Amino acid sequence: MTSPITIEPVTDKKGRARFVDLGRAIAARVPFSVPQIRSEQLELVDPDKNPLFGHTKAQLFLAIRDGKPVGRISAQIDELALKMPPEQGFGPGTGMFGYFDAADEAVAKALMEAAEGWLKAQKMTRVLGPISMAMWEEPGLLVKGHDHPPMVMMGHHPPHYQAWIEGAGYTRAKTLFTYDLDITGEFPPLVQRIVKSGERNERITIRQVNRKRWDEDAAIVLSILNDAWSDNWGFVPFTPEEVEHGGKKLKPIIKEDLNMIAEVDGRPVAFMLVFPDVNHVLARIKGKLFPFGWFHLLRWLRNPRGGGMRVPLMGVLKEFQNSRLASQLAFMMISYIRENATGKYGSHRGEIGWILEDNQGMVAIADTIKSEINREYAIYEKSLV
Repeated sequence: MTSPITIEPVTDKKGRARFVDLGRAIAARVPFSVPQIRSEQLELVDPDKNPLFGHTKAQLFLAIRDGKPVGRISAQIDELALKMPPEQGFGPGTGMFGYFDAADEAVAKALMEAAEGWLKAQKMTRVLGPISMAMWEEPGLLVKGHDHPPMVMMGHHPPHYQAWIEGAGYTRAKTLFTYDLDITGEFPPLVQRIVKSGERNERITIRQVNRKRWDEDAAIVLSILNDAWSDNWGFVPFTPEEVEHGGKKLKPIIKEDLNMIAEVDGRPVAFMLVFPDVNHVLARIKGKLFPFGWFHLLRWLRNPRGGGMRVPLMGVLKEFQNSRLASQLAFMMISYIRENATGKYGSHRGEIGWILEDNQGMVAIADTIKSEINREYAIYEKSLV
């Protein structure tokens, strides 16, 4: 007979460490998974270190069998998400589950029931997931693209999780795509013409971010993001505390010539961020900084040659969207960053994502530069009434 499963709420620092370590142990058995830095993972679930908890209430759970942890899940409620229009994904009564890992389907079922029960007790009527722990962190379950490693800040999950979640009564609410792109060749003639037309427009200036004033540039980027993405499904605005925290966390992987801000008449109106794929080195050091992993990581961050490049975020202020100017800004930034990525860093591959399946503007850009979908993430929903 199978031993009984007990679900235990995580209530302290020791419990959070067990929660993170279980996730790391399960991920280590998943083909192509890339181990992440443990201290970074601990910080994400620490209410004293992650400013997300300034507006999010969460409960972590561990599944225990025969005295050993065999699964984990989070249940969370974002007060800012509750205030969003329901047609944009969240809205009143919508909670989330995330950090989902389980040894088998029985464990998975017990964990989801625990998360749902906690959300119901908080008077939630609907649940979205998996979202770990916010839309800006790792949204969605990987349902396509298990045959290659993820890039920086991308989730990677076993294929069988999909059946377990769907078997628990969840249906797909939204699909997120990532697009793969060979960046060694020239862009299509149409893109080149758009770039040249933008370069003739004296109103447009494309500049690199400045690490010496990164706090200021990070605030500019996230201010544009809060406006540009505000109508998107799943959008939740960044708070000032999250802007400050995020800027500090991103600074070590920011390369000035891979990140651009576009200005019109001297006013910042668009941006594009590109991160060198630090997973390239984390896989080699197995996510461990000690005893010598920190040396290899720092050396690579100084000169991240040969790895891929990920475009996690780009945006144009809403007042310029769906205009010729917006396409000029976007393709100019893409073109300049591609040249720097290949010429200076020897990169040959780029990945754009996440992109909502119905984000027509970003899908059109991805199609125009001849990129192809290589990973697909599903966000599921379920009624709690």
